[in-house]
Amino acid sequence: MPVSVALYDKTLDRIKPQIDALGLDITLHPYTAEGLFGPLTDGAMPTKPSDMDIDYLWLSPDHSSDGTLSTAFTLAKDLRSLKVLQTFNAGLDHPGYRPIADRGVRICNSSAQAIAISEYVMAHVFDVFQPLAERRELHASRTWQRTPFREIARTNWLIFGFGPIGRAVAKRAKAFDATTTVIRRSPATSDTVDVCGTLADIDKFLPEADVIVIACPLNDETRGLADAKFFSALKPDAVLVNIARGAIIDDAAMMTALDEGKFATAVLDVFHTEPLPADDPLWAHPKIRMTSHTSFNGSGVRQRWLELFLDNLPRYVRGETLLNEVAPNDIP
Repeated sequence: MPVSVALYDKTLDRIKPQIDALGLDITLHPYTAEGLFGPLTDGAMPTKPSDMDIDYLWLSPDHSSDGTLSTAFTLAKDLRSLKVLQTFNAGLDHPGYRPIADRGVRICNSSAQAIAISEYVMAHVFDVFQPLAERRELHASRTWQRTPFREIARTNWLIFGFGPIGRAVAKRAKAFDATTTVIRRSPATSDTVDVCGTLADIDKFLPEADVIVIACPLNDETRGLADAKFFSALKPDAVLVNIARGAIIDDAAMMTALDEGKFATAVLDVFHTEPLPADDPLWAHPKIRMTSHTSFNGSGVRQRWLELFLDNLPRYVRGETLLNEVAPNDIP
């Protein structure tokens, strides 16, 4: 019996040759932006999700760029049966995932963004440590003047979360001879981690951190994690980078801590509300550097999304272990 695979028709049009090249015993079921299947032949009527049994559904990044993500979640929830959902998202805190997981559907998230996001983190830490804007101004004015800067070497990095993104950040920080401390559920080290602990250990680690990178999932444990107590423990020259979810940070507590000199700089790519309203005070704060949820937007991400799908689908067909399968209890 062929494995039934559902894809957004726009995605299928783009990648069908790569799927065919896999030589798998599958049946492809394209669906439209309106959340209907087919028609597959001239004159056939579209099929509703409630009349379809699907083994494997790829929630591709085309849904995000087309604004059809909510339709895709509805389709996945309404299918008569679904066994596996593979998504382009790294975090699964979108409310669309929980009803699907509650049906017993296996969900695989994405690691494709990890390289891009880790490079974003390094770029912004360099931008804080190195006076790049001042150097450009000196160049423009033809002023011969040395500019001291802070080295990453021998700084202490505290990374919250050790999934693909946290691992990629730790790897790059270690390459610059930083010390890496990781907060994760199981306190196990690796060749890119010097010290490891759990959330129970943050009071011990925060005062020593030069760079704090928030790369953990948003859940009941991490929501509001970076609060007034958190910020009061930081070094005055510490840098905070949040590439996870905005709700992990208490914005008011963060701005107060920055105003009081509790820490030096916040780099934010994610926010409680996105897009961030133009009148939000975060925009104007002099110690906050902001980007518009763009840390994932690297040149190689789209190809890695596709490669992950083309790797995972054959694994499913052959009955092998799937990549990036998320435990049901880890979906908020």
